[in-house]
Amino acid sequence: MIPPDARSTMTPGMVALFAVACGVSAANLYYAQPLLPQIARDLHAGSGRTALVVTSAQIGYGIGLALIVPLGDILIRRRLVPVILLVAAVALLAASVAPDITVLIVAVAVAGLCSVAAQILVPFAASLASDRQRGRVVGTVMSGLLLGILLARTFSGLIAQVAGWRTVYVVAAVVVLVLSGLLHLRLPDEHTRPRILYGELLGSVVLLMRTEPVLRLRSALGGLSFATFNVIWTSLAFLLIGPPYHYSEAVIGSFGLLGAAGALAASFSGRLADRGLERPVTGGSLVVMVGSMALLAAGAHQLWALVAGIVVGDLAIQAVHIQNQQLIFALEPSARSRLNTGYMVIYFVGGAIGSATTGLAYGTGGWPAVIVLGAGYSGAALVLWIVSEVTGIGHRRGAVTTGTLPHASAPG
Repeated sequence: MIPPDARSTMTPGMVALFAVACGVSAANLYYAQPLLPQIARDLHAGSGRTALVVTSAQIGYGIGLALIVPLGDILIRRRLVPVILLVAAVALLAASVAPDITVLIVAVAVAGLCSVAAQILVPFAASLASDRQRGRVVGTVMSGLLLGILLARTFSGLIAQVAGWRTVYVVAAVVVLVLSGLLHLRLPDEHTRPRILYGELLGSVVLLMRTEPVLRLRSALGGLSFATFNVIWTSLAFLLIGPPYHYSEAVIGSFGLLGAAGALAASFSGRLADRGLERPVTGGSLVVMVGSMALLAAGAHQLWALVAGIVVGDLAIQAVHIQNQQLIFALEPSARSRLNTGYMVIYFVGGAIGSATTGLAYGTGGWPAVIVLGAGYSGAALVLWIVSEVTGIGHRRGAVTTGTLPHASAPG
């Protein structure tokens, strides 16, 4: 386990290191998005196959959430995270020299698989933080993760314009390789870790989901919130490229900078969580999320409303996410990686459903149909929260505290 004096190492510098590491790890998922036209031309691939580059990264990430993140509860994370990032660096280098689209798809899938290093670092940061600062630390680390997602597209677009898409992956590989070495040197050590069979470890994720009402509720709220997030961002380019805006791809890409609001909200939301305000902040954020859909509806013809709706909606979505993580990490300190696995799998599935249904909605009814869809997801989250408050399910602990998790043998 983490030695008692390890908590003192969670200095502002260490928090910043965790935040940067999460941002760099998460960015690996998003480099390809603005590069697809260049990749298609260079590798003589159709748009359909080229789009699989992005899809493969997401599939790899989903697999990593389910199969790799739980290892954070039994392996020494100072060793585990650098090894995962080392594999990511090799995969990124392989992507940079890919001779055809198939090799590139496989390489990016492996890089996506290893991007879950961020989801091991978040509960690690929560474990190192004291109870009084956990919300602030998790919020700051999540700000780094969100900024990594935000800046990845800008970074790859600029590099590709100057030196080509392959250089993007070379630079990314070097950055990840340096980060791997830095984390190996700087992360606090864990002298002992529990020994649990891998099968039991994965099974206990299911057990946690079944026995912890708070985890189930917060996972559902997270999934519905992320579905709303993807509804907005998946359809935004279609709105902006047509009337009345007729914006270029460069201007459309700059709208991603509005996501910085969500990154800033993560840190502030974490501070509120430290004050025990998780429930009112969640409820208020869900109300704001639903209300943002009205602004986005007006944004079909009014730029100010569109910008305001994006910023306000993103603030609310990220605030809900931070409150969710603060609560689930408090359930069982020895199982934080598994708790994060259960939560993030549902969160990821919700986002995938949001993306998939958005294309259908826009194709059948345009922007108004997208607004209805987003209001449906965000409204469902609000109704679920209200029901949980009325029934008390949202703050009842489950059976995990009574020793139902797999028994750990002598630590090693």
